Amino acid sequence: MKAKILIVDDDADLRNLLASVLEDFYEVVQANSGAALQKAFSQPQPDVVLLDVKLPDADGLELLPQIKKRWADTEVIVLTGHGTISMAVEAGRGGAYNFLAKPFENQKLLADVKCAIERKEQNAENNTLRRALETMSGTASPIFRSAAMQEVVRTVERIAPSDVTILITGESGTGKEVIADLIHALSPRSKNKIIKINCAALPRELIESELFGSVKGAFTGAHTDREGLFRQAEGGTLLLDEISEMPVDTQSKLLRVLQDQEVRPVGGKASYKTNCRLIASTNRKPEEAIKDSKLREDLFYRISAISVHLPPLRERRDDILPLANAFLKRFAAQANRDIRCFKPEAIERLTAFDWPGNVRQLQNEVQRTVLLCEGNEVAVTDLSVANAKVGNADGTDTSFTLLEGVERNAIIQTLKETGGNKLETAKRLGIGRQTLYNKIKAYGIEV
Repeated sequence: MKAKILIVDDDADLRNLLASVLEDFYEVVQANSGAALQKAFSQPQPDVVLLDVKLPDADGLELLPQIKKRWADTEVIVLTGHGTISMAVEAGRGGAYNFLAKPFENQKLLADVKCAIERKEQNAENNTLRRALETMSGTASPIFRSAAMQEVVRTVERIAPSDVTILITGESGTGKEVIADLIHALSPRSKNKIIKINCAALPRELIESELFGSVKGAFTGAHTDREGLFRQAEGGTLLLDEISEMPVDTQSKLLRVLQDQEVRPVGGKASYKTNCRLIASTNRKPEEAIKDSKLREDLFYRISAISVHLPPLRERRDDILPLANAFLKRFAAQANRDIRCFKPEAIERLTAFDWPGNVRQLQNEVQRTVLLCEGNEVAVTDLSVANAKVGNADGTDTSFTLLEGVERNAIIQTLKETGGNKLETAKRLGIGRQTLYNKIKAYGIEV
């Protein structure tokens, strides 16, 4: 679809000349006066307006604010045969993209129009992203300062408008759910719900009923019909978090659903059409999950038409301080504390630490610090993280936050009690096996 250019000038010969130069590339419409421009306000918005300063019934510079008010996204190029520096300054203050003095070269005009359209498109993308971020209400702050995360956002902006299935990979705590929220917010489905399920948190015998629904009497305890998450996410988005923890036989049924776009409730005889976008995520490397028979290879190829990888926080250190400041502002407000900033030594400690728990660990650290900090600036002594890991004789580690240290020690003690049995350890701790494996790796626990 061609961009639309509106020429506002009382000189018919000049309008026709401009149109002949532009119409090979753009849709061109014309107006010969301020009154004609007023009528054009009821028409579809143009991408660029070429506005003459001297009109028979109006001053173009006085019309400029009206144009920007009615068509905020439209770029305006002011044309004049009697240009002055003060006039150019006034046009710039009024929101004009550029100021061209007549006569001008055709190539110069074409170049300026092209650049104006590109700026309009860039502003539209930025506004869309800004509105999407404003609608997101997750607990993690979406900070995209580093080059790595800016590249992730650029990818998300390109793929969000489609319905393609997306696989998000990355270590625990890197913000996979935040990216899923952003994809949904930037998609045409944003007016509907995004439904989320952690596949590792559901008992094996209930996950199919949770996903696909079930009919009364399908199994012990099924006293009523149950609406599955696919139906709840109708018209919206369904996030399957930690998909590699889904039972393999359920993965097979999920693959069939994705291929046929139909869901059959557990115990049901009839299927129903489904219309929701699927986003999957995992903290395991897909190739390792496939090798360990945790993820069906055919399902992986089906859900990974587009893959988005989130690097760990230690590989995008430019995000650490902006995230920490965002968390500090939020938690200080929640706790009604006047804590304004981190001192230089604290900043150095924060940015030097590797954050094995990624953004989630940083968030917990700042929340803890807000509660325990006595001054209105966070000193390095208020932080529990250390520059380097220091192991104790009993195997404990002092490089983690207080809560993480307690968790790490609990895992070590329970592993000792179970003779290194990870399944039994996970059961006693009340967490999933994969969650236990991830924590063992993150905390550097030797089994």
